Amino acid sequence: MKKTIYTFNLLLLIVNISALARVLPQDVIWNDDETGYYVVKNNSIVLVSTKGKEDKIILSSADVSDMKIESFGFSRNMSKVLIFTNSKRVWRYNTRGDYWVYDLESRNGKRLGSDLPEASLMFAKFSPDSKKVAYVSKEIIPNSFRNSSTRANIYIEDVQNNQITKLTESDEKGKIINGTFDWVYEEEFSCRDGFLFNDNSNKIAFWEIDANGVKDFLMINNTDSIYPFNIPVEYPKVGEDLTPARIGVIDLSSMEVTWMKIPGESNRFYLPRMTWVPGEEKLMIQQLNRKQNHSKYYIANANNGAAELIMEDKDDAWIDVRNTWPYQDKAGWKFINDGKEFLYTTEKDGWSHVYRYNIETKKEVLITKGEYDVVRPLSYDEKNKEIYFIASPKNPTERYLYKTSENKKPQLLTPKALEGTHNYQISTKSLYAFHSFSNYYTEPMDGIVTLPDHKYIKKEDDMLEKFDPSKKDNNPLEFFQIKTVDGVEMEGWLVKPDNMDPNKKYPVLFYFYSEPAGQTGVNRFGVGRTALYDGRLGEDGYVYVTFDGRGTPSPKGREWRKAIYRKIGKVNVRDMAMGAKAIFNKYKFIDTSRVAVHGWSGGGTATLNCLFQYPDIFQTGIAAAAVVNQLTYDNIYQERYMGDPKESYQDYVDGSPLKYAKNLEGNLLYIHGTGDDNVHYQNAELLANELIKHKKVFYMMSYPNRSHGIREDDAYPHVRLMFTDFLRKYCEPGGKLMD
Repeated sequence: MKKTIYTFNLLLLIVNISALARVLPQDVIWNDDETGYYVVKNNSIVLVSTKGKEDKIILSSADVSDMKIESFGFSRNMSKVLIFTNSKRVWRYNTRGDYWVYDLESRNGKRLGSDLPEASLMFAKFSPDSKKVAYVSKEIIPNSFRNSSTRANIYIEDVQNNQITKLTESDEKGKIINGTFDWVYEEEFSCRDGFLFNDNSNKIAFWEIDANGVKDFLMINNTDSIYPFNIPVEYPKVGEDLTPARIGVIDLSSMEVTWMKIPGESNRFYLPRMTWVPGEEKLMIQQLNRKQNHSKYYIANANNGAAELIMEDKDDAWIDVRNTWPYQDKAGWKFINDGKEFLYTTEKDGWSHVYRYNIETKKEVLITKGEYDVVRPLSYDEKNKEIYFIASPKNPTERYLYKTSENKKPQLLTPKALEGTHNYQISTKSLYAFHSFSNYYTEPMDGIVTLPDHKYIKKEDDMLEKFDPSKKDNNPLEFFQIKTVDGVEMEGWLVKPDNMDPNKKYPVLFYFYSEPAGQTGVNRFGVGRTALYDGRLGEDGYVYVTFDGRGTPSPKGREWRKAIYRKIGKVNVRDMAMGAKAIFNKYKFIDTSRVAVHGWSGGGTATLNCLFQYPDIFQTGIAAAAVVNQLTYDNIYQERYMGDPKESYQDYVDGSPLKYAKNLEGNLLYIHGTGDDNVHYQNAELLANELIKHKKVFYMMSYPNRSHGIREDDAYPHVRLMFTDFLRKYCEPGGKLMD
């Protein structure tokens, strides 16, 4: 379950992403000496200089006949470029489409997979020797309504003669997935591209997912034909068998597959990360147990599959599967020292820190020491043995760039004056970084800086020159820290109504997410607003508030984040309720008889729990796409935070809004798309049944065939209409004179 936040900055523009058609973000491609980087400009691939020289067009829009370039990649010898176009959505991202190879000398291009259906190719990549391209193709069956990645296989194509060879086979049912993943691996482990070449171009390592043992969840389409039909999707719910996965290596000479001999049954463990060891015929593979509290790292021989356990990591709650480091394919770690060592992140000392691990000696060293969290590692400068990372030791609502090395204190590189949220994408040699910045009163800025001195390569991009702290003075938003009666300190923001009258009290709308997948109380541009309200809350006299309780991914240490283990729906909801009371005590202009709360997905779950468990505090709620019964959600996400249901079944029940629906006293609008393949629409009907059973008055809006975000077929404006109308009716806007 992920909370999607759209941010538009330089890093996104580089890969030509739009909110309507999101292709996968990719690492910025630099030239060898980092005097320039490649980007799409005006639908042309351009080399942009870091030394002030003019842009150089590598492949023009005319060269590709104005075909839309959605993303691109070069062969290692830089003689050819691979272009992704005509993309189609698979689950969250547009990962399926057409690929073309263009020769940069002749400017001639060819579409890959000419014998395969249009827009059926995924994750195409050059072999390191630049002679071939491998890709996944998902068989497209006419009139099939199966909403999945099944019937996916890996192909390899010779760039010169376009000879295509199929490397894998699915089964008769088509539920063997090769080189990509099923819904749950993609959603909860961010696994999408599932194969990679070795350095010698003679082997391909890949994941195989066997969806045969995964039950179908049937969504129903009632509107697109006279007779309704089902849309099945493989979806392992809480307590169901895990999706079986295994890792194989294809020998491109013999076409034989060698399976890696990772101990344990495939349906009892996860294999979320894998990559080649540099310069070796070996793979490094992460295995995670079902509870996701015991991670094992294996080195597997690609020739015979033999696997050796090299490291383990354990946690009393759960272990976070780390996303890929920049320029490190498919791995939650970073190889250094020619593959003899690697960097990885763990919370074993109570904070999220980076360690250096030696594969041969099996000894490790803590690199980022101190009582602070590494929010995200960005780069390792091997020459100077320095690591660059995002952290915010003093303020959990903000993000800054730091660097450090062994036995040194972390050094802040972001200018102190620029308070707020900073993002960086650092070049391969750690010489440059794309830098973006915003805060609640400053619109997004971007530019390129040199490292480690953090100097802008263009004077007009210097944020210190453009930054205007005086804009803060008249902004109605303010950040706060509160302490509840339980002694829990929380940070958040509050937006005051326009033209407040000191003799009046004003209604308040709380916005919550409150689960491990998202933090709402952050200092960046756009906070304090909601696209769900048709108008501006402050103009209509509402106070708007959010804060983050225990269990959210705030950089406040392991204990803070893991406090929610087996207590989703209890600990976080109490923090929301007691936090609301602390807000009432702090801001006397709030009318406690007009208190509303809203949220989506996990935030929708929190909204229902607030309304049902604390009806004395919250009178009105608008919840969308909520997990009403935690047992209905997928096993990876929910079991990670709630434990094995064989041991913690009652915790699932006690944390679910369904148990408390009978306590509804206020006003509820519930919103859900019937085509939601993430949080299934069955949650809406379970809730409705329970409220009907207890004779509760409530309002429910169903959106036919819309998915989790309810964006299809221009439905979102209607969501805004419903949200705004309900809020104004049941939490009346504007100030009222105090008694």
